[in-house]
Formats: sequence, structure tokens, C-alpha cells
Amino acid sequence: MRETVHRLLPWVFVVLFAVSRWPGLMPPNFSAAYALMFCAGVYLRGKTGAGVSFGVMFLTDMALNAYYQFGKGHEVFTVGGWLYLAGQYAAYALIFGLGRRFQPASRWITLVAGGILGALVFYIVTNTAAWWINPFRNPEYIKTLQGWFTALTKGTGGYPETWTFFRNTLLSSGLFTALFAGACKLTASESPADKGEEPAPADGEPEEATA
Repeated sequence: MRETVHRLLPWVFVVLFAVSRWPGLMPPNFSAAYALMFCAGVYLRGKTGAGVSFGVMFLTDMALNAYYQFGKGHEVFTVGGWLYLAGQYAAYALIFGLGRRFQPASRWITLVAGGILGALVFYIVTNTAAWWINPFRNPEYIKTLQGWFTALTKGTGGYPETWTFFRNTLLSSGLFTALFAGACKLTASESPADKGEEPAPADGEPEEATA
């Protein structure tokens, strides 16, 4: 039973992530997306895991974009909007690849640190894409080092400063990675190897003699 729950947890997390993307449910940039992609890289090792993770991300993105385009009147289905979305998925791919470099047996604090590092990667990549592509024609995003620094720290006028989004990105990625990795640790079935014990010999298999 415990092993079954452990195997199902990553898929439960994917479903909870999809529900969490409901508009207005969480503060801006406070999302399970970063933790989802990192933990998918850690725990969903096969091609199916990658396909489901990116598939759920894409479907929920399309639903959100349709909501903002047709429900709120924002122009999101534009060339610049698609290019910026591509920049986001490049960041997700990097986070997923980062997760692949960790193992499910890694220490809990190591996994949390990896999730926070993934959030940092997402922040730098997506804000650089926003500065370079500038899909909403922000006048502050001039193609200079100063313009790039503005995109990473202040953002555009009339909106909260970019660093506040960064704060929410780090907090949410650390929190959701900690919760998910902790749940996996608690439900994992300990094998003799995990406990530092030698596995018992199979029936009929002689034990090696020791000097």
C-alpha cells in the first residue's frame, strides 16, 4: 500500500498543479509550476513523465491565455506572446533537465535547494526573454545592459516591481518542492540498501564465505 501511494504521488502532484493554476487562486508568480518541472525531472524518469508534465503545462497555459484573451480582453495570442511563451518553455526544459541531475534518494534539503535553483533559472531566463522580445512594448526595456537590469529588478511602470515576483517565485518553488519531496520521502518504502543493510540471499543461493 505504501509503495503504491509513493508511485502515485507524482501524478497526484500533476493534478494538484493543474487545479492550482485557476486564475486568482494564488498571488502573482506564486506557483507550483517550477516545483512541478523540477520534481518531474527527479521522480518521473520515463518519457511518459516528461510528456505528461509538459502536456499539462501547455494545456493549462492555453486555457489561461484563452481566458485572458477572450475573457479579459488582453492581447496574448500575438507573435510576441508566442515567442515569450517559447522562452518560458525553454526555462521549464532547463528546470526539468536540472531535476534529472538529482536522484529520488537525494537528501531532502538537497532537493529543496535544487528546486530553489530551478526558480532562479526560470526567473533569469523568462525576464531576459521579456526584455529581449518585449511582447508588450514596455518602454523601459531598451536593448542595453541597463534595460536588461531594469527587466530583472524593476520591470515596467504601473505594475509591481519585478523583484517581488522573484520573491514569490523562490518562495513557492522552495515550498512546493519541500512539500512534494517530503511526501515522497515519508511514503517511500525503505529497502535494505536504503537502510545500509546487505540484501538477504535468495533461496538456494549460498552465502559468500568470509575470511
